[in-house]
Amino acid sequence: MIGISKLYCGTVEPSDPLRYGRKSGKMPANLLQFSLDKKPIVVWNVTRRCNLHCIHCYSKSQDVDYRGEMTTEQGKSFIDDLAEFRVPVLLFSGGEPFRREDIFELTEYSIRKGIRTVFSTNGTLITKTVAHRLKEMGVSYVGISLDGMRETNDRFRGMKGAFDLAMRGIRNCQEVGVKVGLRFTMNGINVQDLPQIFDLIEERRITRACFYHLVYTGRGTKLVKDDLTHDETRKAVDYIMDRTKKMHDNALPAEILTVDNHTDGPYLYLRLQKEDPARAQNALELLKMNSGNSSGVGVASVSWDGSVYPDQFWRDKVLGNVLEQPFSRIWTDTSNEFLMKLKTKKQHVKGRCAKCKWLDICGGNLRVRAEAITGDMWAPDPACYLSDEEIGLKVEPLQKLSAG
Repeated sequence: MIGISKLYCGTVEPSDPLRYGRKSGKMPANLLQFSLDKKPIVVWNVTRRCNLHCIHCYSKSQDVDYRGEMTTEQGKSFIDDLAEFRVPVLLFSGGEPFRREDIFELTEYSIRKGIRTVFSTNGTLITKTVAHRLKEMGVSYVGISLDGMRETNDRFRGMKGAFDLAMRGIRNCQEVGVKVGLRFTMNGINVQDLPQIFDLIEERRITRACFYHLVYTGRGTKLVKDDLTHDETRKAVDYIMDRTKKMHDNALPAEILTVDNHTDGPYLYLRLQKEDPARAQNALELLKMNSGNSSGVGVASVSWDGSVYPDQFWRDKVLGNVLEQPFSRIWTDTSNEFLMKLKTKKQHVKGRCAKCKWLDICGGNLRVRAEAITGDMWAPDPACYLSDEEIGLKVEPLQKLSAG
């Protein structure tokens, strides 16, 4: 994650994460990306079932019963291990997590174990009753996916009325005091809705929004042709920075982040260098603390059947299964060659990534996207939109043709 509001608007200073010793167990949620120990935030896909049919769904979910999902007791044993391992955050995801019948029991158990517990949901099932339950249990945050305004979102989500139901979910959370934010996956189908999405954030006083770059996995593999070009990506990130700055100047301090393309970090720094060199230096210090992509290090995914992945998108790379071995043991298994390479991935990336001066800040970006396009997990991420000159590669001048 790249904190646009933190880095570009200066809402966080380098001294802020240092105040907590950069230990994830002590840091507030808004500073976790700068932690030193990088205990993983765990995304638990508690069910594969979903009431929507999103065109970019990494789990290819449908509204059907799936076999082999972890039982309530197995889920609690998994949570016990996470609590003992001291993971900073457990994120309930899916499918759609509210399609799981025991979701409130698991949520309450996780919070009782002292784990900061959050949700990633399409929001359509958050009735007033559900919102009250979330508030009573002490859920820290609910992220609701909204991939455009009404017509765009409903097309993207595969259900007419999904936009209105998601907005109802946002309103219900706000009314009871549950922190709620938006999740928007940028691509060529919906990028034109960015201005209206920011208008919505301002009008509804939404305090957090994450703008995701498209990842080519699951049903999202069919959207490669609809992804943004490098120039379009730059324009979208510029727009996000412009609107974020405007909101902060107008005393609307929403937390705005971009996700799944760590090129955004160096790009933000290069822009700040031209506009405000002092703030640029602060941003650079924070970007170094962030250290870029965290798949297999600061983020993990556990599936409905207990399978463990480096992140929620890389679903053909199974590290183990929590029904056979505790997550804590899987995550620290030094005999797992692939996992160990992920933890030192800057030594293994190839091509322009290996030569890039921003490697320590970007971390090599998303390996799953590189593998999806090239077949080589260590190849450069095709979503990197920085020029060779911007990443520090020598650009040879064109040779003049001799006249004879």
